[in-house]
Amino acid sequence: MPGVDGTVRELIRAALSDTDPDGWLRWHVISLLRQRGDLESFIEARRLCAADTVTERLLGVDIMGMLRPFVDRTLPVLRYLAASEDDAVVLYSVLIAFGHLADPRALPSVIDLAGHGDSRVRYGAAYALQHVLGDPPDRAGLETLRKLAADSDADVAGWAALGVALRSDC
Repeated sequence: MPGVDGTVRELIRAALSDTDPDGWLRWHVISLLRQRGDLESFIEARRLCAADTVTERLLGVDIMGMLRPFVDRTLPVLRYLAASEDDAVVLYSVLIAFGHLADPRALPSVIDLAGHGDSRVRYGAAYALQHVLGDPPDRAGLETLRKLAADSDADVAGWAALGVALRSDC
């Protein structure tokens, strides 16, 4: 098992060896990189986001969502992926990363993806919206969250309804 002392590339190799996107080793490595919070971790995550494989892009996105100190550098990469990525699982992770970063500058990308045909992507949008609405909350973002609360997918609708309920200023 990799330790905190491993190089960033060694840690990433270990994470990529875990084929389960929710795997313990993969998320342990992401946690270690979050703890490091250094420029090298960001650079490697950004490199992964431009990779040819979904597995690498997914890992890059998941790491970026945990690197809050680099939010100004991370948002453009994630917004690019939100506009150009075809894989629904990567898009879902982009939206979860937006939610973790909780930066209102992500709102236009989240609103755009809220109408996606894949319910996993809409679920990610429902999660992200409540975190990127801003203060005071953006009206278009609130309307999108309310629309998702009526989604045909019960999980999407439930998460969006929770988001509406949690925003007492809605």
